[in-house]
Amino acid sequence: MSLYNNSIPKHVRRIHFIAVCGTGMGALACMLKDLGFEVTGSDQNIYPPMSDFLNKRAIAVFDGFHADHLSHKPDLIVVGNAVRKDNPEALRMVEAEIPFCSMPQAVNHFISAGKEPVVVVGTHGKTTLSSLIAWLFHHAGLDPTFIIGGILENFGTNYRLGHGNYIIIEGDEYDTAFFDKKSKFLHYHPRAAVLTGIEFDHADIFHDIDHVKAAFDAFIGILTADDLLLAFDGSPHADALIYGRNCRIMTYGSAKQSCWRLGPIDIRPPWSDFLVYRQGGLFGSFSSNLMGKHNLYNALAAIAVAEEAGIPLEKIAEGLRLFSGVKRRQQVRGVVNGITVMDDFAHHPTAVCETIQAVKPFYPNGRLIAVFEPRTNTSMRAVFQDVYPESFDGADLVCIRKPPLLQKIPEAERFSSEKLVEDLKRRGKNAHYFPDTDSIIDFLLDRASSGDLILIMSNGGFDNIHERLLESL
Repeated sequence: MSLYNNSIPKHVRRIHFIAVCGTGMGALACMLKDLGFEVTGSDQNIYPPMSDFLNKRAIAVFDGFHADHLSHKPDLIVVGNAVRKDNPEALRMVEAEIPFCSMPQAVNHFISAGKEPVVVVGTHGKTTLSSLIAWLFHHAGLDPTFIIGGILENFGTNYRLGHGNYIIIEGDEYDTAFFDKKSKFLHYHPRAAVLTGIEFDHADIFHDIDHVKAAFDAFIGILTADDLLLAFDGSPHADALIYGRNCRIMTYGSAKQSCWRLGPIDIRPPWSDFLVYRQGGLFGSFSSNLMGKHNLYNALAAIAVAEEAGIPLEKIAEGLRLFSGVKRRQQVRGVVNGITVMDDFAHHPTAVCETIQAVKPFYPNGRLIAVFEPRTNTSMRAVFQDVYPESFDGADLVCIRKPPLLQKIPEAERFSSEKLVEDLKRRGKNAHYFPDTDSIIDFLLDRASSGDLILIMSNGGFDNIHERLLESL
């Protein structure tokens, strides 16, 4: 039985999470533990940092999925969207008639009730933008609650239980659960929402761009006349959805007609100084250590949301300077012998291109070596096969790994790393194919030199390549 309309049992004490090691699921488990609930979980392939994250909060995690993991008779089960209906614990849950719900339902019931949600949605930039808003609100003393898909360096966590009126949520267009196939973000009811743009992604659940747009169209339809939608002006697919809606609409970006506009930018590593215009007039000057124009758009949106919440300009500017970033987003993992190793979550072709262009001006004294692992359900499919080659134009040396989980994809739909390397060479790039991570490390040890930036892009752990490479260097 799926639980809707606040039908979660009134007297809940023990809560079990199936697939607890997802970023959002782990955060929610910790939040409920902090609220005094008895929390357990189960997952497969349990490894740091989430295993350490849960262990520090004394949350017992079962390795693998087994019906016996429910023998302690939890009052409620939160089911992750990675869980299939034939999962042994899901089967026992239904058989034993244990109440269950999805992660967004649990967030609404236990965490966001009585608060004003600020929800960030879009194909790119959600984690960084959500983190920026959460930090600016915290720095201004608004004591926000947040649940975000990345670890904020300022907090050392991806969640917080605040006592203020606001909750900042990173809204995901991915489906909710095996019993609820609509997008997760359709469960939330924002007072303010930010739409960073729309592109095709998640090819395992969306058929085409129109299918993706339909999900975002439904999300915008949730907003009422009192709610704010702040939308990026550089996304044609988003632009097609936002006009004629019931909510208040503001746009941000570079267009002269946008309410919030990014002005001139002056890069002086590690800082980017920039001007912000509101309704055509100068709003203020700001500095950020985030790299790239796409991140300055994120900063622009965060500034707009903070101003809407009544935060003074001076406090916004100060908070932006003090923002320390998000783990796995342009995160420098170490520098050895003058060689910098950077970790980034980029996997979509647009994100790969933007990340390379963003970091290159900040490392002018050496080469940018791009190391890419296609790992997502979309990047392991051929849907972007002919798009990826252009994404690496800004790199001096390119290393492409064979997708590690390619057997999950039907053979006719599989992405080819070998073909990508061939296409890159035809574009004049110094590109190389690697069947595994060990061979990449050996190659980099032989080729990297002082001044180089090794930019490692993957949405997964990449066999701990960052630490192994630093140790070897």
